[in-house]
Amino acid sequence: MKPQPSETFRRCLLLLLLPFAAFYCYGLGAIPFVGPDEPRYAEVAREMFVRHDWISPTLGGHLWFEKPALLYWLMMVGYRVLGVSEYAARLGPALCGLLTALWIYWFGSRLVMAQQFVDGSIGAHRDATWRRCFPALSALLFLSCAGTIVFSRGASFDIVVTMTVTLALSSFLVWDTTIADSSRGTFALAGFYVGVGLSLLAKGLVGIVVPFGVIGCYYALRRSWPRRQFLLSLVWGLPLALAIAAIWYAPMISRHGWAFIDQFFVQHHFARFVSNKYHHPQPFYFYLPILALLVLPWTICLIVALVDAKDWEWRTPAAWDRFPLISLAWLITPVAFFSFSGSKLPGYILPALPAAALITSDALLGLIKRNNGGLAIRLTGALLFVLGGAGAFYGVRHAALPAACIAGVVLVTLLAGGIALLRPQSLQLVIAITMIATLAVYLIALKCGAPVFAQRESVKVLFQAADARGYQSLPVVQLQTLQRSAEFYAAGRLPYGPDGEPVVLNNAAQVAEAAQRSGGRVLVLVPLGYLGKLYQIPNLALEVIGNNTQVALVVARTRTDL
Repeated sequence: MKPQPSETFRRCLLLLLLPFAAFYCYGLGAIPFVGPDEPRYAEVAREMFVRHDWISPTLGGHLWFEKPALLYWLMMVGYRVLGVSEYAARLGPALCGLLTALWIYWFGSRLVMAQQFVDGSIGAHRDATWRRCFPALSALLFLSCAGTIVFSRGASFDIVVTMTVTLALSSFLVWDTTIADSSRGTFALAGFYVGVGLSLLAKGLVGIVVPFGVIGCYYALRRSWPRRQFLLSLVWGLPLALAIAAIWYAPMISRHGWAFIDQFFVQHHFARFVSNKYHHPQPFYFYLPILALLVLPWTICLIVALVDAKDWEWRTPAAWDRFPLISLAWLITPVAFFSFSGSKLPGYILPALPAAALITSDALLGLIKRNNGGLAIRLTGALLFVLGGAGAFYGVRHAALPAACIAGVVLVTLLAGGIALLRPQSLQLVIAITMIATLAVYLIALKCGAPVFAQRESVKVLFQAADARGYQSLPVVQLQTLQRSAEFYAAGRLPYGPDGEPVVLNNAAQVAEAAQRSGGRVLVLVPLGYLGKLYQIPNLALEVIGNNTQVALVVARTRTDL
């Protein structure tokens, strides 16, 4: 018997999960650490690993109270199993991305098994022919979002807290939509509190604010009170969450007392939220365009889903009508909360992406069932054309990427966009092609684009060249620049100030003084535009190791050392 279209589509989605899972674990060590945070987090974990210390984070030997320990623990396990490397540091976050998709799939499967998708609900598409596609489609939409891919392939706290928050809220979703008020509800609620406890270990107080904020927003949208079982669960659930968090917080407070409380809670939580102390100011509406970028290529589909929210039954008692409202609250809460923060970074709203995937999956199934998604699909096709053109322009004008890399990305995006524009009625085909195209674009970028970008943003190659010349033990100073990747690749050789930050020299004369203090020789990281100043120091001889188009690595010798 020929399978139904819905069953064929479901099998296709299940097959696509395999290459996406493989991609998330592929090539994690292909590029060096980049950006201001990734090399520092990797170095903190390495110092803890070397000391066999699972409690006190340090950077350059100085106590580092900025973030909690869960990401460091994942890195340390990676170092223990695979050795200290980029791949080992990034594997934990990559697995967190996959685990997040697993929690989404788990919730979708429980909802399907409970047969909560029925005709006559808020979406008439929720019937037995299409409901089986929901778990895999939701998980794949999440895995193919630009934000998920980018943050899962780096040493990022944001994907770790996204995973733990998703564990908490998917457990709450299972309880609220399938087994509320039954004896089995206790196990689902326990999963919620375990997720909250792990979230506290993943990124501090955000780990409790976001889950409970989502639930509060959900009941506000429904204009109802939480159920009795949930309220009673607070009696044992909050102690459970706090007990899990206390695995790290208790020994940290015991060891470091007020210094930890002040730096971690007061400075890096409250001061970061209410002020611009850490220099990440953005306008109030910053997260609206950021959300649109993070969910690419599904931005148009998410917008369509949110527009359709006006037709939802917001106060219906039917269990199958509650999950879209929880998902909407899940989407709104992180975006609204961090919009009020004085410090804004794109990764802060990453925990909203699972909700975006659930809402978009529900909407796409409705479009498939009703066969009326032509406009949304055509707009998505046009968006793919724009993305391909923008990528080509950036690659040629600003990134100087290889022609083959640019051509591959453009070809794939134009092909997927063309199918969407020409065959909008074949929605299942367009969804599958868009996912495959997304995977292909990121593989091409990883293969030939990311290394070019990373080489300009990292000093790894420069220090490898210096090590090959026998300079692996020389102290390192930074002149008129702060290269964060040096904190990992020149670890143990950088001087740090009393504030725990690497020392940055202000003028070339200080380089001569540093060389004299170090036995006559020192390695110097210097911007290319400032290199000439070093040549003007009469008692200093220079040997240029190389440059990454932004900074040069130079051996500076005092004349007495020649």
